[in-house]
Amino acid sequence: MIELLKRYLRRARQPSIHYSLGFLTLGGFVMGIIFWGGFNTALEATNTETFCISCHEMEDNVYMELQSTVHFSNGSGVRATCPDCHVPHEWTYKIARKTQASKEVWGKIFGTINTRDKFLDKRLELAQHEWARLKANDSLECRNCHDFDYMDFTQQGKRARDQHSSALASGEKTCIDCHKGIAHRLPNMAGVEGF
Repeated sequence: MIELLKRYLRRARQPSIHYSLGFLTLGGFVMGIIFWGGFNTALEATNTETFCISCHEMEDNVYMELQSTVHFSNGSGVRATCPDCHVPHEWTYKIARKTQASKEVWGKIFGTINTRDKFLDKRLELAQHEWARLKANDSLECRNCHDFDYMDFTQQGKRARDQHSSALASGEKTCIDCHKGIAHRLPNMAGVEGF
């Protein structure tokens, strides 16, 4: 095995006998474009609501809840889809989130949440992971649409105006601190501090 590896490395260092360096460079460039195009196409295909609800665990649980919220249907006609709230728009953050989401695929494959009862049993844990992620990234996905700089506090109710003003002034709170359960029902919060 080691001899085979040494022979391969020796050959890799030698100049090409049959192809010019320009051809190899151009070929590598073209293959890179094809790889990148395929990778990006796959990434975007998995970044759609259709993909997210293609498994019944999502469609029958959290997607059903989303349909009754202002994020799904409202007077302005602006609608948030699964990736809008759960996948950052910037490429590097998106790749990191997609890597984290592989655990969700694990749950699908091994059936840890494949029934309503199993989902409800794990719901608090799943929600806490998502809340911690949003807290850690300063509610980045929320801020793709909602931004303190563009809020007109005079058009908000007194309670919202007071909360948003103090959150903006302190800089210590992020969207998820106050808006848990905004698009999905809260899990059973019995025994959770602060609820």
